[in-house]
Amino acid sequence: MTTRNRQWIEGGIFLVGFAACIPLANYMIGHVGTVCVPEGPCLIPVGFGITAPSGVLLVGLALVLRDLVQRRLGLIWAIGAIIAGAFLSTTFTAPALAFASAVAFLTSEFVDLFVFTPLQRKGLIKAAFASSVAGLVVDSVIFLWLAFGSLDFVAGQMIGKFIMVVAALPVLLWIRNRERKLGLLPA
Repeated sequence: MTTRNRQWIEGGIFLVGFAACIPLANYMIGHVGTVCVPEGPCLIPVGFGITAPSGVLLVGLALVLRDLVQRRLGLIWAIGAIIAGAFLSTTFTAPALAFASAVAFLTSEFVDLFVFTPLQRKGLIKAAFASSVAGLVVDSVIFLWLAFGSLDFVAGQMIGKFIMVVAALPVLLWIRNRERKLGLLPA
């Protein structure tokens, strides 16, 4: 199998994973959690006695997967994924949450893209970590403010997303080492 074919296959896998995260996160916010707040989100514990809307883990994962889509398929595919993701973010949820999700998603993913793009030349791990942290802050603030008119869950949102970014670091390290071994270069 050629290097280019590997890039396309892996990029496709990352793209499908990215796309799946978005509607699943929205579904979870309204249906999965240890506690569901009336007219609000379903919550999960994220540590330190803090709770967050349950979709945070998948949103954190989506930030990393978008970086990997860009790394394998290129900037145009990443931008297309963001636009498609904004559309997908309106699924499985009420209209008010759909709007908040789409705006927060678009904004945070473009922030992630603008941070990741110049930093990826300095290394996958640094770029993905920095861009994901920037994106998770933006996503948390915008989503909570638009969806609930409150930043009550902002700490939990950020912690939950950060947990997924940190959990992805060993996978990113493996990908980086594999790229070196197989001669796979970013698209």
